[in-house]
Amino acid sequence: MIVYGGDWNPEQWPEETWSEDVVLMREAGVTRVSVGIFAWSHLEPEEGRYDFAWFDRILDLLGEHGIEACLATPTAAPPPWFGHTYPEALPVDRDGRRLHHGSRQGFCPSSPIYRDRALRIAEKVADRYRDHQAVVMWHVHNEYGCHNARCYCDASAEAFRAWLCERYQSLDTLNDAWGTAFWSQRYSDWAQILPPRITSFLTNPAHELDFKRFSSDALVSLYRAERALLGPKPATTNLMAGAHWDMDCWSFAEAVDVVATDHYLIGEHPHEDLAFAADYARSLNGGRPWLLMEHSTSAVNWQGLNLAKDPGELRRNSLAHLARGADAIMFFQWRQSRAGAEKWHSAMLPHAGTDTKIWRETVALGAELKSLRDVSGSTVAADVAILLDHDSVWAQDHPAQPTDRLKPVEVIKEWHAALWRAGITCDIARPEHDLSGYRLVVAPSLYLVSDEGAANLESFVAAGGVALVGPYSGIVDPHDRVRLGGYPGAFRDLLGVSVEEFFPLAEPIALAGGGVGRIWSEQARLTTAKALDTYRDGRPAWTRNEWGGGTAHYLTTLPADLSPIMARVCEEAGVTPAAQAPPGVEVVRRTHPDGRSYLFAINHTDEDAVVEKAVVPAGAVTVIRT
Repeated sequence: MIVYGGDWNPEQWPEETWSEDVVLMREAGVTRVSVGIFAWSHLEPEEGRYDFAWFDRILDLLGEHGIEACLATPTAAPPPWFGHTYPEALPVDRDGRRLHHGSRQGFCPSSPIYRDRALRIAEKVADRYRDHQAVVMWHVHNEYGCHNARCYCDASAEAFRAWLCERYQSLDTLNDAWGTAFWSQRYSDWAQILPPRITSFLTNPAHELDFKRFSSDALVSLYRAERALLGPKPATTNLMAGAHWDMDCWSFAEAVDVVATDHYLIGEHPHEDLAFAADYARSLNGGRPWLLMEHSTSAVNWQGLNLAKDPGELRRNSLAHLARGADAIMFFQWRQSRAGAEKWHSAMLPHAGTDTKIWRETVALGAELKSLRDVSGSTVAADVAILLDHDSVWAQDHPAQPTDRLKPVEVIKEWHAALWRAGITCDIARPEHDLSGYRLVVAPSLYLVSDEGAANLESFVAAGGVALVGPYSGIVDPHDRVRLGGYPGAFRDLLGVSVEEFFPLAEPIALAGGGVGRIWSEQARLTTAKALDTYRDGRPAWTRNEWGGGTAHYLTTLPADLSPIMARVCEEAGVTPAAQAPPGVEVVRRTHPDGRSYLFAINHTDEDAVVEKAVVPAGAVTVIRT
């Protein structure tokens, strides 16, 4: 079964609408709803006083109508009494300002008070409902780190010092790792260490990096603490994979029973961003089917220009996630709010009711997903992996860099988009992951890499694989210390290139092969590699080096057009698309172990297309069973 539904927030509505809701859910083909996500102030209206009677009726109503509940712990939005009674548990920003109640995520992740009150309400919910017939899964918290990933208060400072003590054991080790000899920053007492609050100029990069690691770990710790109270039913939390970068999704993936994520369209090419986010979610779940916990039926409410979806786009977006491994298609939210900060966020049941485009498409999608239920459980195989490490992204985001235009997330997404345009499905992997199942591994932006990660890529290539490494990769170790002896540091031998100096670009630069480099260039010298393209002055721009049984390619710039380079390395690695398709038609295949497969052909153009003898209408999706 493909799970279908969305967030249901009945506490926003009078009780007489609840029965209408579940009847309409059945009409729409809804099989599961997430409930209780923002219900803390209704479940515990005053500290220590609980009201579960209304929620009993909600879960009973779902059970009577055969609709599953993904039951949330309501800890993402503490009620007004929390901030009023415990202002010291509210978050503090980098400038030292205490934030106040009035939104969501209003807590310090390291606050013992928040942790105690959150675990208390989570335990109350778990004890009351863990055996309820409607409850099939736990939804812990909501979008960790979405608006409040880091707190700089004194409680966070104390927790940060404890985290550092465990990590480094001694101040001498920490001082060496952080390079505190620079700018007279050497610490002589643990108490001197604070979060990297606002200061006169640039902060210590290693200090910043460790605080980001600590802050992410604090959120994972909160998840694990709540999860431990819930019992044997599976549990997850909705990540924002590919959109929010303040927490390490790999760490969360190790903690949840199944990966769930939210996705909302952004950027100039939102369908390409959707594909990246879906591939990332699938990879976080180890290639197994994952859950799309939220997306939108039409417009959202938090962008400068909130575009409504064109007719058919709701279906196309939903099936694009399904194509890339989702076994649940869910929305925020079921009934569109009439009040509050998200009243203009679209929903399955809009303000205008059932005589609407959105409702008709919602019902049609439910029926189609039911007809596609045999897709459930099938997987997506990829021959290509893109290396992504949050530590590297965080380290490179420090402002003390050769240029502020070389943005790691943008580069990673650009390289994924180049593969997307070539019809190539790819996984996302950490540098230390097992790479042996891939033919091609690309590292678009890996400024920081561990010795283990670098050796892993070397072993992959030596065993016959093909690698493509982007500029400014392999430069620093996990403490953000430069690897001496010439760039690209950890990858210098693998790539057969030695770089003595970086030359960031103010303007694009011409390449001898007819292309254009942008943002970045390097003064590189070939050691064992050969040049496949150069700048007009003869400096290497694209190199190829033989390493064991494989080859490693390197780019010293960001080409304006990656297509010919991707085509070359894919051909060399023996990587081919899931099917031949015209430009602008996305093709992805899901396969069962018994060989049954489903080719999703998603037409993003204004013209009908043909894929494997099947017509794919303009702007639509065709699923071809084989």
